[in-house]
Amino acid sequence: MKILYVATIGGFMPFFKTLIRDLLDKGHEVDIAANMTQYPLPQYYREWGCSIFQIPCSRSPLSIGNIDAIRVLRKIVIEKHYDIVHCHTPIAAACTRLACRRIRKNGTRVVYTAHGFHFYTGAPKKNWLLFYTVEKICSRWTDVLITINREDYKRAKRKFKIKIIEYVPGVGIDVEKFVNDPTSKIQKKNEFEIPQDSYVLLSIGELNTNKNHQIVLQAIETIKDERIHYVIAGKGNQDSRLLRMADEFGIIKQFHLIGYRSDISELYKMADVYVLPSIREGLNVSVMEAMSSGLPCIVSDIRGNRDMIENGKGGYLVDPFDKDLLAQRIREISNHLLEFGSYNAKKADVFNQKAINRIMMSIYEASV
Repeated sequence: MKILYVATIGGFMPFFKTLIRDLLDKGHEVDIAANMTQYPLPQYYREWGCSIFQIPCSRSPLSIGNIDAIRVLRKIVIEKHYDIVHCHTPIAAACTRLACRRIRKNGTRVVYTAHGFHFYTGAPKKNWLLFYTVEKICSRWTDVLITINREDYKRAKRKFKIKIIEYVPGVGIDVEKFVNDPTSKIQKKNEFEIPQDSYVLLSIGELNTNKNHQIVLQAIETIKDERIHYVIAGKGNQDSRLLRMADEFGIIKQFHLIGYRSDISELYKMADVYVLPSIREGLNVSVMEAMSSGLPCIVSDIRGNRDMIENGKGGYLVDPFDKDLLAQRIREISNHLLEFGSYNAKKADVFNQKAINRIMMSIYEASV
């Protein structure tokens, strides 16, 4: 098979590293098209022999570059005669399907993975007006739609007339990496000057308004327990605001913003509880990693999270805006750390990258 991967930015492509490597090892040809101006593509794809194409795609749906991207993609697909064009991210997916709408008659199959529709239960009306309308129109030029959470899968089944709609639980993770990390909790706490008798809450992800980290600070302020320490690994535009809040709440010594980290598996081993209070998610990879690491999780009661965490078994689902309920669950979960963590570790097997790759291979083979 000849396959073209399309994404809005090159920085999105590391998610598919093992799948593309598996495809290449089986003798398939894989190329990549993305905007690499700000977020370059990892060098290993070129080293593996993938052809790389720059497209002027943008995250903004109003960018004129998206019109040019349609033209560029159409030219690439016609010249290379791909069997499958697999697109990701909403804007790149719309450009791809518009570019391929006539080429599909020649046998090219368009596969689209929706990593969380922007129109979801409780989403703003503008999201429904724009993104739902675009997805509805483009669905007529989609051969296979892959959804990564059950809410999106059910909605797609009801709303779109696409021949094949699949549910695949994310892009997968290296489960063994998180299960077998030998990190010493004592040494890791010392690294960040966190007391050994502390109760560590961990969040990993970009510091933005959607991640909703401030609700955790509000809950900690409510609890008033100096043993609770909150660690966030990630960068973003909310760092100053979060630090200011922690200072105002009098918990600045319990709050640790540690920036971007390459030792993520070690951080999970240091933590007692993983917290994801996001307002919107597709299927969050960090929750999968935390589960594989044997951590209990407190997550917002939203789509995607409900597919991973069973309330009262692997952790708790909470209203992302209810600081009092979050505070209550932070207290309660301390009595179930081993029980909930063990449950999550067993359940995390469904997110094993090897299993997900096998599913993707079968979808490709069935579509051509």
